[in-house]
Amino acid sequence: MSHLWPDPNQFWHNKRVTVTGGAGFLGSFVVEKLRARGATEICVPRKRDYDLVQREAILDLLHDARPDLIIHLAASVGGIGANLTHQAEYFYENLMMGTQLLHEAYMAGVAKFVGVGTICAYPKFAPIPFKEEDLWNGYPEETNAPYGLAKKMMLVQSQVYRSQYGYNSIYLLPVNLYGPRDNFDPASSHVIPALIRKFVEAQERGDDHIVAWGDGSPTREFLYVADAAEGIVLAAERYDASDPVNLGSAYEISIKDLTETIARVVGFAGEVRWDTSKPNGQPRRKLDVSRALERFGFEAVTPFETGLRRMVEWHTNHRGN
Repeated sequence: MSHLWPDPNQFWHNKRVTVTGGAGFLGSFVVEKLRARGATEICVPRKRDYDLVQREAILDLLHDARPDLIIHLAASVGGIGANLTHQAEYFYENLMMGTQLLHEAYMAGVAKFVGVGTICAYPKFAPIPFKEEDLWNGYPEETNAPYGLAKKMMLVQSQVYRSQYGYNSIYLLPVNLYGPRDNFDPASSHVIPALIRKFVEAQERGDDHIVAWGDGSPTREFLYVADAAEGIVLAAERYDASDPVNLGSAYEISIKDLTETIARVVGFAGEVRWDTSKPNGQPRRKLDVSRALERFGFEAVTPFETGLRRMVEWHTNHRGN
């Protein structure tokens, strides 16, 4: 089937592309993938110039960048702690960004809109592996439901704008990402960077143990950030339907095994103690990734420990910068 897909260099030639969140963790890799394919007119709006929660800023951006294609990655999000603290802001800001941007992109005649949602949109007890058709069969895990539901509205909007207006927008659901350039801020980081930082600092202090949240029983699936970027760019090139599509690695690991693997990669020899008074989050998370392969030929290629080692190396080289 691949011979039916467009030549990437031709697809991106002379296309004006706007990548919201393009200066962020995932976005920086998406921009690199676009450049490697010959895209030269890439706009990366910064929040200080265009606060995409505000409609006026969206209209300014569309006027200034005149995009042919938008990849919407911008999000207000954090780990479990930040999600609990900022539920209202995360709901409002993500909803307003997605809804207004998609609407105004349609109104302005932007040829294609790539909406990137979140795995937090899935029901708390969705059957494993998560299949796209299970997205609506229950309420998401409580700590990140407001964020997950706000991003999920882009899916509804994508589908109804396609059915009523014939608008070409797509919706992707990447699983938890990890890799170089991730957010290592302890107040808002996700589990892998939080653990890497914790182990590195414990090792430097000579601690004999670290404390991890929960009991280690939940499972997660992680996708290397450069693989996720490749999946998003492939979908932009090759996929033109509003059925949601998972982006994942199909590799499931328990938080306990993850923690021990990171300790080994960092070289921390102490003990891990579990604080079971802290929340575990969603019990299991693993995706069915067959649709991405069928619809646009995406498959993750980076082995988990290889990605971890790159991430630890990056963190070591960029601390204090």
